Amino acid sequence: MPEIDLHTHSTASDGSYSPEELVTAAKNSGLSAIALTDHDTLNGLDRAARTALDVGIEFIPGCELTVTHGALRFHLVALWLPLNAVDIQNALDEIIRHRNERNHIIIGKLNDLGIGITYEDVLAKAGDGAVGRPHFAAALLEKGVVTSAQEAFDRYLGSTGKAYEPKKVLTAAHALDLLQRHGATPVLAHPYQIGLGKDELASLILELKEMGLDAIEAYYSEHSPSQTRSFLELAKRLDLGVSGGSDFHGPIKPDIKLGTGRGRLDIPYAVLEDLKKRRLNRGQPTETSPTVLF
Repeated sequence: MPEIDLHTHSTASDGSYSPEELVTAAKNSGLSAIALTDHDTLNGLDRAARTALDVGIEFIPGCELTVTHGALRFHLVALWLPLNAVDIQNALDEIIRHRNERNHIIIGKLNDLGIGITYEDVLAKAGDGAVGRPHFAAALLEKGVVTSAQEAFDRYLGSTGKAYEPKKVLTAAHALDLLQRHGATPVLAHPYQIGLGKDELASLILELKEMGLDAIEAYYSEHSPSQTRSFLELAKRLDLGVSGGSDFHGPIKPDIKLGTGRGRLDIPYAVLEDLKKRRLNRGQPTETSPTVLF
């Protein structure tokens, strides 16, 4: 059965593979479709789309957005993202500018803790890609400050870490409005990570649906089989679509494999077909237009 992966990252944000390498790896692994969903950026989508045409794999342009809703902070994956929407690009450009400022603040906090790390150390880990917290973790690991990337996040980079600095994000209402107006498909990413109980999560998703949410990421590397079943049932009950992806980053997160996550992920092509049907019912295109990408 053809399989897909609708949540991946490249060097355009915090992944290890270039967009070209990512798409080629997806083709070589036997996937029939892939979405590139880098954090808060459209960079890399055109390169990925060109490679997809060259190697013969279906490609969906996307992006992963961090958003807030009240006291909550979570992620949305936008699929079929139009690249010619100026207001979306402007919003993302502002986030990227703030991210660069944030990176230098994190360096300062680490230095204040007596950790001898420079921004150049982190840049070396990012290569040509955008600097993100995984690159800080890799630099800390190389210097022997921590013994694993997870320890780096637990002690320093995560939300309770000593060097944590929040990033500027969009509100869920603003993000969903932008995506809805421009015909993207908004998906609630890895819902278990929000940390809500079953009833609270259902209430949140209903609120987001009223704002334009179209699907839930039921298939995900960190979801147990029972969690996947629960999210599939919830999506059906709330009349929402279902999506799925590995959240692949490459060697920087070596335990997550493209298409299969931790080894048990299996996202059938029927998931993508159902998302396309929902788009067609709204009169939205399901094919990626080369004239938009290139």
